[in-house]
Amino acid sequence: MNSIETLTTFLGWSTVINFGVLAVAAILLILMRGPISKLHARMFSLDEAELSRAYFQYLAQYKIAIFVFNLAPYIALKIMT
Repeated sequence: MNSIETLTTFLGWSTVINFGVLAVAAILLILMRGPISKLHARMFSLDEAELSRAYFQYLAQYKIAIFVFNLAPYIALKIMT
């Protein structure tokens, strides 16, 4: 990275892309819940309640990671410049 502006731009686009991935994952889980649940139940030997909790944890932890590793540094760099 050559400058703070480049890093700021990188983190901004990284945040946008990651929120897009989060949105697509959430939409797919909502729309295709049945087939996805059956597949994951067979793959990981989990029941429906455990899968619901696992899906929620996945989405929540991914969102927190976006905030911590993309959005917060982006905002800090925007404040600096």
